[in-house]
Amino acid sequence: MRRFVEQADRGQWTLLPGCLDDFIDESNPVRVIDVFVDALDLAEMSFEGVEPAATGRPSYHPSVLLKLYIYGYLNRVQSSRRLEREAGRNVEVMWLLGRLAPDHKTIADFRKDNGLALRRVCARFVELCREMGLLAAASVAIDGSKFKAVNNRDKNFTRAKVQRRRAQESVARYLSQLDTADRQEPTEALAAKVTRLTEKLTKLKEEMGKLAVYEKQMLASPDQQISRTDPDSRSMATSGRGSGVVGYNVQVAVDTEHHLIVTHEVTNSGSDRAQLANMARQAKAVLKTETLEAVADRGYFSSLEVLACHEAGTTVTLPKPQTSGAKSDGRFGKQDFVYLPEEDAYRCPAGEQLPYRFTSEEDGKRLRRHWTTACQDCSLKPQCTTGPERRIPRWEHEHLLEAAQQRLDANPQAMRLRRETVEHPFGTMKARMGATHFLTKTLPKVTAEMALSVLAYNLTRVMNIVGTKPLMAAMVA
Repeated sequence: MRRFVEQADRGQWTLLPGCLDDFIDESNPVRVIDVFVDALDLAEMSFEGVEPAATGRPSYHPSVLLKLYIYGYLNRVQSSRRLEREAGRNVEVMWLLGRLAPDHKTIADFRKDNGLALRRVCARFVELCREMGLLAAASVAIDGSKFKAVNNRDKNFTRAKVQRRRAQESVARYLSQLDTADRQEPTEALAAKVTRLTEKLTKLKEEMGKLAVYEKQMLASPDQQISRTDPDSRSMATSGRGSGVVGYNVQVAVDTEHHLIVTHEVTNSGSDRAQLANMARQAKAVLKTETLEAVADRGYFSSLEVLACHEAGTTVTLPKPQTSGAKSDGRFGKQDFVYLPEEDAYRCPAGEQLPYRFTSEEDGKRLRRHWTTACQDCSLKPQCTTGPERRIPRWEHEHLLEAAQQRLDANPQAMRLRRETVEHPFGTMKARMGATHFLTKTLPKVTAEMALSVLAYNLTRVMNIVGTKPLMAAMVA
């Protein structure tokens, strides 16, 4: 072992015990956690157990368990049992908790019983970031991502899954095999096969009975879907072809300057289409600004959502999905027709004008209809329409959709900025969470878990941006 760093002798006695504070340097993140939690008014945030009970066994103060959870989510240790082990062997946790070692049941119950308070702690740190000037720009990127729930895919039932499972597990197939066995000469191997088939048939009939019960519950559900383990989780499609996940759709609004998560919300809706105005409104409230610029992907495109954002003072930039049947068939799409505001008419690719004819209402929207009678003699008619004439509908607030497209055309890097801004937080949080993203069940408890993950992400970002000592100074101030 010469010319190597010598290790300490495990049996060597020390003259004086080491001070625990000497193991934690001044820039260690656990000092940030300690200062942050000590500066919070836990009673105001509705934490249970702030005031100790007059009788019974002494309890742990909520600040102890809150510090433990923040440390755990910062260091990829979310499980209550793993946190229990860390409290007994990790020097940083010993320092943070003052050598207290709560049991895993106490740790788990704290997260389960203080969901609202944990969300308020997360919101308080975002408010601190705004006070520090890190959220000065009123510009956010909005996106959603699917996070896995505890529920297994086999324990989630939809109409298509029930039909597919019935087709796969056919009782008739086993009965046919039993009939074939009856016609053969009896042997030991054949008797064993008959016994095995009979057992499989009995089990399959039980499964079919359960499936009938699940189907009845599924049809009674508002969205025609049930999950057996986590009743609030839902089957959702992901970007991968043929893939899906049983989980939750987490929405975030991320600051485009420092990539801090301004606000977030956990939903069990698989679509982003109805989330744009809600997330923009929450981001405006957090940033305390009259106007807001938001960028999102085409999954958020909805004319009514764009209108709601405009009325709330939010300027949105997002692409319009190509859903035109004419365009997919190789004919002219609506984007090939130019609107002329002064004439209140559209100009078609052949140069003809399509004037306004009448107004109708469809899906709660007032649509103005434009067409011309010159289509019959037009040489481009086969490339335009299969009907007598091409009719172009125009929504009464169509100018808002056109303005969003013009902003995107003027700033083609907007989608790249959105991707670079919002996908990094999702990747970081999912990597920290591990293969099964959530450990708890039902929407309120999952929301509390997500608040801890967002808090840990924002803490890491701010420590990387300003450093631990300036951050602690801001917390104390």
